[in-house]
Order: sequence, then structure tokens, then C-alpha cells
Amino acid sequence: MNESRLGEELRKEMESLIGPLAQSLSRVILETDKRIALPPGSELALADFAEVLPERGCGATKTIEHLLELNTAAGGNTGGPRCFHFVIGGSTPAAMAADLLATAYEAVTYTWLLSPVGVRMELQALDWLKEMFGLPRAWPGVMVTGATMANFVCLAAARQWWSEQHGFDVSETGLSGMPQMPVLTSGFVHASTLKVMAVQGIGRANVQQYVRDDFGRIDLDALENALVELKGQPALVIINAGEVNAGEFDPLREMIALARQHNCWVHVDGAFGLFARLSPRTAHFVDGVEEADSVTVDGHKWLNVPYDSGYAFVRDHDLLARAFRYSADYLPDEHSDRPTPGAIGPESSRRARSFAVWATIKAYGREGHQRIVEHCLDLAQYLAQQVTEAPDLELINDVQLNIVAFRYNPGNLGETRLNDLNEQLGEAVLADGRFLVGTSKIGARTVFRPAFSNWRTRFSDLEEFTEVLLAIAKRLPRAPDQ
Repeated sequence: MNESRLGEELRKEMESLIGPLAQSLSRVILETDKRIALPPGSELALADFAEVLPERGCGATKTIEHLLELNTAAGGNTGGPRCFHFVIGGSTPAAMAADLLATAYEAVTYTWLLSPVGVRMELQALDWLKEMFGLPRAWPGVMVTGATMANFVCLAAARQWWSEQHGFDVSETGLSGMPQMPVLTSGFVHASTLKVMAVQGIGRANVQQYVRDDFGRIDLDALENALVELKGQPALVIINAGEVNAGEFDPLREMIALARQHNCWVHVDGAFGLFARLSPRTAHFVDGVEEADSVTVDGHKWLNVPYDSGYAFVRDHDLLARAFRYSADYLPDEHSDRPTPGAIGPESSRRARSFAVWATIKAYGREGHQRIVEHCLDLAQYLAQQVTEAPDLELINDVQLNIVAFRYNPGNLGETRLNDLNEQLGEAVLADGRFLVGTSKIGARTVFRPAFSNWRTRFSDLEEFTEVLLAIAKRLPRAPDQ
């Protein structure tokens, strides 16, 4: 039987690709600080991107060359020092190197059998994270794509608990004909939580927010009254540790204490705010988080590991096993001494995110990651000082953590015109491309809310940012106030 030449051809192509790929990777990594945040004119650069399915491909070398050209013309530099638009970290050297190796090894971490080292790295890294965040060591954890799926895991456990409180198994019978699940939180609730409520059949509109101002801060009296009215019915209380517009926190200890007086599952969404625990300057914001029932946190934010990487921690392993039951004759038992992380989370196909997480903690330890957090805290305070000193910039809120909420305010403008002007300025800054930062809303006010979680960002980047922002603002057309 003659062996196909395909294997030989692809092996030779791989050999010929290694040298140029290594050079390209070196250039891309070393130029991260220099590349523009968002290349202007990306729409034009991609205008002819669509093409018919190739009958015969052009080969790996030409394809990778074209990929590099496309990224230069239209790729956002989200790992660079000037991306403040979302809470996005960079990648530490150890994390990036380990993640590249995870791809090279094609490591799969559904179960121990596929990658004993990948699964052990995951369990070790999760233990380290629990220690860093002050979570109970006995809690099981699982790595997922990010905070959205980590919320999905935690809230699936909450829903399972809630159903069993009512005497049925939601993972088996579903929600049809069952009572509505009460969900109570503040106005800080993240969009990812609402998405999870939708896909788990609970419903976005069923999330009750108790707020006392336009920031969305919790109204504890209203929350308490709502819990009393439930008369012991099981409910879910969601606490938000770090909201995305100004970096504020729900009062964690007070909300947990209130929830414990009633029959509640307590979930803490700490996507980036949980990292406050790493610094004595901010640890008080998440004091008591260990008393919750489940906790969400992101790694591709302040841990500075590559996308995508998030973690779900839940107090009860068996709830996760029942919620995500996944069995077949050829699959390993989730209770085996050889662990199967895929059996307690939504993903069965799992790349080895554990490589990067394990490597960055191993390389830099608690101290190194505390330094990253505190560097970002200093950046936020520095920008807040610049905003305060600039005549045409207005600080909206005292900086709590790593987000600075402010707006451009040249004076003598009403709120409607001021909001329009800041929206125009936000679009102009993104079109300029030197900084990736846009606008959001706090109440009716349009604000900028740059967020800092990347070790690469420098104080000089912030100085240039305010200069660029004010220069672009002065070029905007000024319509008279209405």
C-alpha cells in the first residue's frame, strides 16, 4: 500500500515555515510597544477581503505573509500599552511563551488522559489563584474562556442549587412549569451576567436591580425589603466586585451578611475587581469574598495572560458535576483519580489555557503580580491628577481602582450638547488610532473611562494620551448650545 504524499508535503512545508515564522514572531512581539493601537482606515484596507473559496491554496508561507500584512493594516494592538478601551491586560513574557508552547504541543485538557501535565498545571494554577485571592482551598475551580463563561459556570451551579431547593433537578427536567428564580443585584451588574441569565432560561428581565443613584450603587434597604418579601424562598444575590465605568464595588460584606439572613446563593462577579485583593491598598474592597458561594475572575485582564482565560470557583463540586453532567461509555468518570475538568464546566473541547496561567504565576509569584496591580493603580491615580489639572477635563468620580471616569468639558455647554460633544470626541479618538479608548455612560452622562490592567502601559503614554485627546477636541466643530 502506497502512503499518500500529503504527509510528506506538509512536513516539508512545516520545516520551511519555522525559520520565517520565528523571525515574524520575534518582530511582532518586540514591536508591541511601538505598533499603533488601532490602524486608521482599516475598513478601506479590508474592502477587498472577501473572496471566493480557493480551489487550490497558495501555501502556508504566502498565507502567513498575507496574514501579517492584514494585521498591520487592520489589527488592533490590544496587548499594547495604549489600549484602554476595555479592561484588557497584556501578556507577561512567561505567559506568552507558555501559550505559544501550548499551541505547539497541541495540548488538550478535557481530561487527564489527554494531557496529564496540562490538567495538573490547571489544578495547581487554580490552587495558586485561590491562595492569591483568599478563597477557600477546598473550592473546586475550572478554567474557561473568560468572565462570561465563568459567570455561566457559577450561575449554573446557583441554578442547580435553586432547583434542588425546590425539589427538582433543573439539569434533567428543565424550567418549564417551574417557579421563577429570583435574582437580585445592584445597578453595577455586568452585561455578561444578563447574557447568562438569557441563555440559562432565567431571563434578562428577571434580574432585579436595586439602586439609589445614577451610578447604579446598591440600595441596601430596598434589597433587604425584597429579600424579606420572598419569605424564605431560595434566591440568587449577585455582588459586583469592580464595575466597568468607574471601578466601584458593591459593599461585599454587607450584602453577604444580608443574604445569609435569607435563603440565598451568593455569587461575586470579580472579573477584574478581585485582583484588588493582591494589594494592601485595595484589598478592603473584596474583604469577605471567601464567604460567598461562587466567584468569577478573568485572567486576560489583570493576570496578564493571553486571551482567552477566565476562572470559575464554586464551593460545591457535586453541584457542578450535576449541572454539567456529561457521560458516555468511552469517557472517563468525573470522579476518577485522574481528573476531568471538562466534566465540571461547559467546554469539552479545551485548549491548555493552564500553560500560560501556571507559567506566569510560577515565573513572577504573588509579589510580581502585586507589582503589576499596583503599577496600574498608580497609572489610574496619575491620569486622574492630569484630568484634575486640565482646565477642559472633568473628573466624574474619585478613582477607586484602575478606571478613571472623566469627560471633556470646555464650559458653557448644556448636558445634551456636552454629551454629543464627548461622543464625537470618542469617535474621533478611535479614528485617530493612536489610543484605543472610547466612551460609555454613567447615568445620562457620556464619559471616557480608560482602564489600566496592562504591565506595558507607561506614565508617558498617559501624558501623550491627554495631549492627543485635547488636541483632537480643539479640532472638533462647535455647534452652538441648544
